[in-house]
Amino acid sequence: MTHHVILGKGQIGSTVAESLARRGDTVRVLSRSGGTDTDSITHHKVDARDRDALLAACRGADVIYNCANPGGYHQWEAEWPPMAEALLAAAEANDAGLVMTGNLYVYAETDRHMTERSALAATTRKGRLRVEMWEEAVARHRAGRLRVTEARASDFFGPGTTQNAMLGERVMRPLLAGGNVQLLGDVDAPHSFTYIPDVANALIRLADDDRSWGRAWHIPTAPAVSQRDMVDGICEIAGRSPARITRMPWWLIINVAGLFQPHLRGLAETRHQWDSPYVMESTEFTETFGDVPTPFDEALGETVEWWRRRIAEQR
Repeated sequence: MTHHVILGKGQIGSTVAESLARRGDTVRVLSRSGGTDTDSITHHKVDARDRDALLAACRGADVIYNCANPGGYHQWEAEWPPMAEALLAAAEANDAGLVMTGNLYVYAETDRHMTERSALAATTRKGRLRVEMWEEAVARHRAGRLRVTEARASDFFGPGTTQNAMLGERVMRPLLAGGNVQLLGDVDAPHSFTYIPDVANALIRLADDDRSWGRAWHIPTAPAVSQRDMVDGICEIAGRSPARITRMPWWLIINVAGLFQPHLRGLAETRHQWDSPYVMESTEFTETFGDVPTPFDEALGETVEWWRRRIAEQR
């Protein structure tokens, strides 16, 4: 039986844990707040910045999944370095495979489709930080110290995504209530969105297949659509009239909203992702492992149904 340790119990970590538990594997979830154990999943409270604590919590792991993220963009530079180092140490100590959940920040601004072969030429602080994390991890892999792979996704959507996402609270709740929405950037620019269950499936696939180690992969992601397409699709599924979309000014987000929600100030670095086309390719994953992205209409339908249940339960 394989022993899986998952750092992070957000939407990705929880989905990975549930999928692994269903197939009968041993699953341990690590988070700052801990959780309630079930018959198949145990929870441990640990601060991943504490190297010794993380080493102890990962003891006996065959695979470690990094599904965690600091609380907000404004915390990345302080929190990611010690977390990343502790994860590498834990993987080495246990001779465990390390599966990292990554993103597209590592690439430079471009008007071309991003692939795994695109240069790691990020110009933002957050992007450079992610590049440094990956380069250190893969250097240790090449030195024979551990096995590592990274699964890179674009912006998440799907069941469980509530905050800090395009299809989160600020969009789904008003749309399902018959209201209108404010969006960032160019609402008609093509943009890749990655479905959360596809992220979880990809992480598990990479952990199971030795062909994954030593390189990064783009998670199977459906063809790019615009933010307007997403909103129109939700309205159609919900059986309501099209919503009016207005554009939220960047100055308002950064200079005003950022005063009350510090993580919003970090959006300034990612502005190019919303003001211009932002498209990734994931054909290498499909050609190698056979997995395909969930069709857009099916994924959007599941997202709407999850939100309907969530809203009903909160009444």
